[in-house]
Amino acid sequence: MAPAVSTMATATETASGALRLDLTETSVREVNALLHSSDAPRQVTLTEPRGAHALACGLTDDLEVTIAGHVGYYCAGMNQNASITVRGNAGVGLAENMMSGTVRVTGDASQSAGATAHGGLLVIEGNAAARCGISMKGVDIVVGGDIGHMSAFMGQAGRLVVLGDAGEALGDSLYEARIYVRGAVASLGADCVAKPMREEHLAELAALLKAAGMDADPADFTRYGSARSLYNFHVDNVSAY
Repeated sequence: MAPAVSTMATATETASGALRLDLTETSVREVNALLHSSDAPRQVTLTEPRGAHALACGLTDDLEVTIAGHVGYYCAGMNQNASITVRGNAGVGLAENMMSGTVRVTGDASQSAGATAHGGLLVIEGNAAARCGISMKGVDIVVGGDIGHMSAFMGQAGRLVVLGDAGEALGDSLYEARIYVRGAVASLGADCVAKPMREEHLAELAALLKAAGMDADPADFTRYGSARSLYNFHVDNVSAY
């Protein structure tokens, strides 16, 4: 039997035990409460999201959640352990502060995807807008298309992989996050520089592409990282701060 929630009139259970919920009949609050409950099914499909905000946030269990449609802001925020797939586009703050698990979007993502995320794998099969991976702290982000300006701003740890082009000020004020871009970069931010692709970087990138299900040759990418000139204040660098 599907778990009982008061207004889930359209909840159905498949032969495999997966639960399907229609968001035109079930509130976001009820859906999130179910996903956080101790008796949540291991597989849940959410239909008709119609741009709903804050879906599947703060999940800590090993769930498989599929959202069949477009979502609004902060979908899959603070994710931990769950595998969440959005079959559509995502609004601002996708997977914000993600800790672990996997979040995948088959379409495009708006601004600040993966912001402050500490771990896990975020895959955006389409394009990502401005500030993708801002202040990333250990997450791996793979983008199949282009990314917007100020991406990986103050990126502290983790890897950002871009199969398309990157906008202006890439990696501005970067710390130790690594950036791999296959296409063109409009401009580099303060303290971000191109670096050589050694064998360990080619192997690292190949593993990331495989994990994301992306078909690309690591040799086609350029690596970017911190020049480490802004770690400590120096008057000669004052204009770059």
